[in-house]
Amino acid sequence: MSEYVAPLKDMRFAMQHLAGLEQIVNLPGCEEASPDVVDAILDEAAKFAGQVLSPLNRIGDTNGAQWRDTVVTTSPGFKEAYRQFVDNGWNGLGCDPEFGGQGLPKLLSAAVSEMWKGANHAFSLCPMLTQGAIEALTIAGNDQQQADYLPKLVSGEWTGTMNLTEPNAGSDLAAVRSRAEPVGDGTYRIFGQKIFITYGEHDMTDNIVHLVLARTPNAPEGVKGISLFVVPKFLLDDLGNPGARNDVYCVSIEHKLGIHGSPTAVLAFGDNGGAIGTLVGEENRGLEYMFIMMNAARFNVGLEGLGDAERAYQRAVTYARERIQGTEVGTRGGPKVPILCHPDVRRMLMSMRSRIEAMRALAYVTAGAQDIAHCHPDEGERLRQQAFVDLMIPVVKGWCTESAIDIASLGVQVHGGMGYIEETGAAQHLRDARITAIYEGTTAIQANDLIGRKIAREKAVTIKAVMAEMRTVAGQLDDDLSVIGARLNVAVDALEKAVLWIVDHFAAEPKAVHAGAVPFLYLMGIVSGGWQLGRSALVARDQMRAGDSDPFWAAKLATARFFADHQLTQAAGLAQSVIEGHASLQAIPDECF
Repeated sequence: MSEYVAPLKDMRFAMQHLAGLEQIVNLPGCEEASPDVVDAILDEAAKFAGQVLSPLNRIGDTNGAQWRDTVVTTSPGFKEAYRQFVDNGWNGLGCDPEFGGQGLPKLLSAAVSEMWKGANHAFSLCPMLTQGAIEALTIAGNDQQQADYLPKLVSGEWTGTMNLTEPNAGSDLAAVRSRAEPVGDGTYRIFGQKIFITYGEHDMTDNIVHLVLARTPNAPEGVKGISLFVVPKFLLDDLGNPGARNDVYCVSIEHKLGIHGSPTAVLAFGDNGGAIGTLVGEENRGLEYMFIMMNAARFNVGLEGLGDAERAYQRAVTYARERIQGTEVGTRGGPKVPILCHPDVRRMLMSMRSRIEAMRALAYVTAGAQDIAHCHPDEGERLRQQAFVDLMIPVVKGWCTESAIDIASLGVQVHGGMGYIEETGAAQHLRDARITAIYEGTTAIQANDLIGRKIAREKAVTIKAVMAEMRTVAGQLDDDLSVIGARLNVAVDALEKAVLWIVDHFAAEPKAVHAGAVPFLYLMGIVSGGWQLGRSALVARDQMRAGDSDPFWAAKLATARFFADHQLTQAAGLAQSVIEGHASLQAIPDECF
């Protein structure tokens, strides 16, 4: 079975030509990311992903994590791989140097994260959740919490979790009922049960730092009454080392469709007198703090979709090259050929490839904007870039994950009947990708956030600026790229029409607007992806005109044209669904379902 190979050439292209790596490494605080450092990190990450993590992907799928009497054992090889991961310094790549991190740009850490996710989705979830805990404690933790936990979390010596939902809550966090009873000195006893806790229990580190949502005794109802607490698996002794066992235990792990190597825990807090925790920040602001973790996680889940899609594509291409079946269309009595030669197989592979390149470009551009928003010396530019990031995170999360499911499904289709057989590995990518559109906020939650907070609330100020940039790119796609430019212009017209309708009708017809929220997210993703591939085509044309004969550039042009022909052409129909689709949705009485 073939192993994951990091697509370094396209990663470097997206980082340098689209996300503006050269500009980012010149920002205050990013100077350490010199070209040779970036290249060395990408090369070493590619080796670790391909040689260490990828061979464990199948093992994790077939063996899974195992639970026995509150103890979870990870899949064979995971513990050793995690130790290498930590020893090599990968966990602290983008973290604050004050706590032992390397402080490298988000753009670089995003590219490295894509490799972990493409090589081994289940393994990558553990450091991903730890990164969220680090961000929350860095922003909202007090001095003692930061001193106690951040150095060990940044190094990866300890891992972190995010404990939000409960058996009766689901995505409705207003229904959270876990309680926190004060015992003095800023300490609380936590009682309740949390579900769907990724790496909530495992054997890879000697402590796990849980960030837990719970209610204090006099908290108001709803989301305004939720507080956030740090609850370690082992309490810390006077030297800051793991000491007495805290009253939090794993009572089971879930049996899932995919990501079997990642233990999804049910955690019980306080069955033996109360789990000891400390308050993060102020009471009743827990959801606000937790959203720090969730926004980081949502972007990273978008990268999971990208990684799953890339791996599915690599496997499908390998099979299409090797599988000999049939003669070429229009040839009688000719030799049998690889299925790569058949038009519909090529269509499927190009559909996979073009969307992956669009997803990568959009994700990296968003990551680069996060660096500018954090480090640029001009406040106005920081605010502008942050508005762009806020707009794009639900798109990266929602569109990339939904696309990944379809791309992984196409990977199965390319394999034909063998794709449905587990031994080929194609089915695992589909099973693993399926969760990405659900956790950290379903696609509908991302879409509702996009149309509400990111468009209607600010009267489309940010998205109008983005659409103006899209039109600038479309205008530059002339001469031999004029078809791509024309299709992008039509797609932006459709996007603009949908945006204006949302702004005009959001307050008076909320049900009608929300009925088209997910189609709008798809529309936004497709047009944004087409915008980035249009930019890619301009770079490729310039390189070719300058005499660079690398076939990479011709492939870039072909991929951008395919996306324009097969994806951007969907924009008008999606806009129509956004604007007119609500009537039929509401027409059927509830009792008819």
